[in-house]
Amino acid sequence: MLRNAFEPWHLILILAVLVLLFGSQKLPDMARGLGRSMRILKSEAKALKDDAPAEAPRQGSAGGH
Repeated sequence: MLRNAFEPWHLILILAVLVLLFGSQKLPDMARGLGRSMRILKSEAKALKDDAPAEAPRQGSAGGH
């Protein structure tokens, strides 16, 4: 039923609705804010991922003794 959920015309329609709702002047600010949020989220996720392997051996060795 929903084989191709998003086609190019769907994205165009969504963009048109966003322009109508928020205006063309607000969209660049919103996109900039979204980009900043994504960068922060990505860096925090990377930091958590980098910290996790360093903590895993300590937990494993403490439980084995």
